This record gives sequence, structure tokens and C-alpha cells, in this order.
Amino acid sequence: MTNDVLKVTIERSSDVQDVFEVPAFESQTVLDVVSWVQQNADPTLSYRFACRVGMCGSCAMMVNGVPRWTCRTHINKVLDGNEVTIGPLRNLPVIKDLAVDMDPFFDNWVSAEGVHHGALTRDDPIAPIDEDSAPRVGANAGIECINCSVCYAACDTVTGNPDFLGPAALQRAWTLLNDAKDEGRAAILDAVSDSGGCHNCHSMGSCTAYCPNDLDPMSAIAGLKRETAKSFFKGDR
Repeated sequence: MTNDVLKVTIERSSDVQDVFEVPAFESQTVLDVVSWVQQNADPTLSYRFACRVGMCGSCAMMVNGVPRWTCRTHINKVLDGNEVTIGPLRNLPVIKDLAVDMDPFFDNWVSAEGVHHGALTRDDPIAPIDEDSAPRVGANAGIECINCSVCYAACDTVTGNPDFLGPAALQRAWTLLNDAKDEGRAAILDAVSDSGGCHNCHSMGSCTAYCPNDLDPMSAIAGLKRETAKSFFKGDR
């Protein structure tokens, strides 16, 4: 095999791996490699993508054991010699080949009360927000999450504890807890204090290390731990 040909192993299930020889091109991404396989070698290969520019997060896969956005990952940066292994995101059920079922991820997002709890109507004036306040700064830190589930796939706590809500859901809860427009503080603190909540996090930091948007879910979870502890000792819960 020459340097102009890549050896691509695709993990299609826990016990099935297919190997393809893929031509190497300049500025080639991992998603380009997967697309070439589907278009030229095996039209039955299933995978998911949409925008191709790092805006949607739907192309996330495991690349040499690391969760990544494949559209933003250049193949030359992940090759081991001229080889690469691509698989479905871990910690989520596999629908087929490289496409995973995102329902458990989004179910946890809802279980963490990751929905806006509004009290005003369209007839009420818009409440002023101090953009420089500490809570608003805390809320802003997580709003760029696009729910790609890379952090969920990276999290060893999720692997060992399927009930754990996961980094993205807990970061969303932290965002809303710090949002002056949200009226769900008590509901959020109850949700993230439950058996699968923030205190299950072991603070290993994989979520922050692998977030493609450079967010910091581990710090958000630490914030939830502090606020739930304060609430408990104040007798609010």
C-alpha cells in the first residue's frame, strides 16, 4: 500500500470491522474519507452529517478512539502511519454502522430541566439583563453548545453509569440556573441532585478536553455541585 492510499477501518458493530483502501487527497477530512467509502466502495454504509462546516455537530464519530467532528478533522492529523479507524460514538445505541440513536442524549437533556422556565407573557415588557453580571457571564459560557454529544461520548462516567445525565445536559442546566429570565431554579436543582445528577461526576475532565467548541462542561458541573450543596444546607430542598 502506497502513501497515496489510506487504510481505513470502519467499525460497523462491536464485532464487525470492514477495511477499505481510500485514495488520499489534499486537505481531506475524516468525513471526506467516510463519504468516499459510501460513494465508491460500499453504498450500504450508513452515517450522519449535514452542514460540513462545524455548525451542526451531526457528523461526530469516534476517530482512533477519540470523539470528533469528522467534518473539521483533517485526516493527516489523525493518521497512524497511513491508517485510521472510524467508529460510531460510544455511550449511545447504534442504529446502523456509524449512525447512533441520539434519543438517550436528548432525554437526559430534558431530565436535567434543560428547558426554559418562563413566567412572562408576550404582553409583558422585556426584562433588562446585566450582561456583565456574574450569573450572566456563567450563563453565556455554555450557550454555544450545539448538542453534538462529543462530550457524552468522551465521558467515562456515562460509560460506567447509564443513569448519569451527562456533561451537555448538566451544562445546559447550569446555563439556565444562571439565566435571570429563567424561573425554574428549584426544579433545576432538584433535577440535577437526583441519582443521575451532578454529584455522580468524577471530574475527570474528558468533556472539557474534547469539546469541539472549547466549552467547559466540567466547570459548569462543579458550579451545580456548589449550588445544590448550598441549597441543601440552607434547607431549601
